[in-house]
Amino acid sequence: MCGIAGIMYFEKDRKVTLNVLNVMTDTIIHRGPDDKGFYFHDNIGLGFRRLSIIDLKTGNQPISNDDGSIWIVFNGEIYNFIELRKKLTGKGYFFKTKTDTEVILHLYEEYRSGCVKYLRGMFAFAIWDNNNNQLFCARDRFGIKPFYYYIDDQKFVFGSEIKSILKTEGIDKTLSPEALDSYFAFGYVSSDLSIFREIKKLQPGCSMTISSDLNQRLKIEKYWSIKIKANIQKSEAQWIDEIENCLLETVNLHMISDVPLGAFLSGGIDSSSVVALMSKLGNQPVKTFSIGFNEPDFNELPFAREIARKYSTEHHELILEPKSIDLLPLLVAAYDEPFADSSAIPTYFVSKYTREFVTVALSGDGGDELFAGYSSYQKLFNIMNRNILPDAINEVIFGRAEKLIPEKWPGKGILYYLSQKKQNLGAHYCLWKESERKKLYQRDFYLQIMTRGEQYKEYLLQNSTSTDFISNLQELDMQTYMVDDILTKVDRASMLNSLEVRVPLLDHVFAELTFSIPTDLKFHKGQKKYIFKKAMSKYLTPSVLEHKKQGFGVPLTYWFKDDLKEYISNTIRDKNAPVYYYLDYDYVTRQITNHQTGFRDMSSKIWSILFFNEWLNQNNYLP
Repeated sequence: MCGIAGIMYFEKDRKVTLNVLNVMTDTIIHRGPDDKGFYFHDNIGLGFRRLSIIDLKTGNQPISNDDGSIWIVFNGEIYNFIELRKKLTGKGYFFKTKTDTEVILHLYEEYRSGCVKYLRGMFAFAIWDNNNNQLFCARDRFGIKPFYYYIDDQKFVFGSEIKSILKTEGIDKTLSPEALDSYFAFGYVSSDLSIFREIKKLQPGCSMTISSDLNQRLKIEKYWSIKIKANIQKSEAQWIDEIENCLLETVNLHMISDVPLGAFLSGGIDSSSVVALMSKLGNQPVKTFSIGFNEPDFNELPFAREIARKYSTEHHELILEPKSIDLLPLLVAAYDEPFADSSAIPTYFVSKYTREFVTVALSGDGGDELFAGYSSYQKLFNIMNRNILPDAINEVIFGRAEKLIPEKWPGKGILYYLSQKKQNLGAHYCLWKESERKKLYQRDFYLQIMTRGEQYKEYLLQNSTSTDFISNLQELDMQTYMVDDILTKVDRASMLNSLEVRVPLLDHVFAELTFSIPTDLKFHKGQKKYIFKKAMSKYLTPSVLEHKKQGFGVPLTYWFKDDLKEYISNTIRDKNAPVYYYLDYDYVTRQITNHQTGFRDMSSKIWSILFFNEWLNQNNYLP
């Protein structure tokens, strides 16, 4: 697990300096505190920071092929690299290291851009091909590892984090109105956007070739897509066996490491299943790590303890207090752009705590997307089924009613959903709904937004390969919420603490198996994750299987009402706060009042404003 960065100038006589790459890589030293390395050739420069996991002695990067014509910097883990190494050795390739990095390099020599199809793991890498004078970059299928880039007439710049790119001279730092609208709509910046208009994300399952040729300077290809298509030929019992066997195999692969390894244990079904299978496969007690709260509604520690006792894990716990709000400046610096998921707080703390004991941790992320586990699926499914009126009538009746009801009333939300087209319901499951954002923004800024956040999700729904409502929601979440929120949250919070987090449920072989499971076995008579619970029932306790999903949230509802009132007063109740260059002061303070007087729970919305305000402060950013 590492951090990568690099520059390619389009004028061959323009050199990349060591000083620039040093600054770019030192900015992400937390991603790789163990070592650093560089490669320079004419107009290209590659930089690397290493967190040593596999091949501790000879795994330093960049790594070259035999004649030095091809070089790679790589962030991630390839879990089938031993198998691939054997095949490549059989084809005559010589290996000077024991790393998975060198496997990618020789795969590229053999298959060029097709190399990515052979990789099983999480990855973001860049390969300089001197023979063809081009840079080849790729990102894993689900986007577990990040890859940001910037391109203009003079250069191409890339990095694991935005902060690396910003250290390069001549970067256009204009704010993207569309990205900011995506942020307030969903709590994260989606699609290929970043908060900076000219800095983009390479999308999951994509590769990219960059050359000096003006006519073909940047070429992006999609090498893998989510395709949910039910196989109705298998019985429930067959699916249970296949889920168990495939997950055992992928967890086993994810346990390969030359350094100490553990697991996050929330007490939910997904992380508990991963810990159970790790215990079955390993020959030593699994080290498990859990976070809890004093507020019972948010505390899953009793369930985590059940699993820890059942499998005799070496269990560690940490309780979070309201003072955790002090972490906000650090989180803003870590995420580089506005990011409103407050569960980044416990994710940071569990990562920091875990890193005291191990260098690698397995997590249960991805299970809700693969097995339809979110409560929002039930909510939207009920709205779609019970609302039998045509879309045009709903838009008129419920749209008008939603406008008439005062904003502090709890019933506004359901009316908003009832007024939307049924096919697009998933796109409108928002943090701040469009009607709210119109009031939230300063009018001049609102008029700058060319496309709304919901439009991207509507496009994905309309182009879905799925055939039913729940599968459409799953596919949508995997392309947006999972990659741009869940996986981004875990990557930044863990790597800030130099901890590698692996996601066995998002092994693409296991994921593709779940894509073929019929929807009624995932979302069965209103029971979420039905078939996964059946498959894991012999490993988990009844209370873990049956208790209400709590997620990994922070009790901001309580904190904002009591302990954090002063913090809010000192920040976003101040008319001079930078956030009011973009947002309407009266509307924001009205929402704070509605929350603190108990009319509506506005905690997540308030957090999104606090985070954006701090981001503006740190970046000294004004229109």
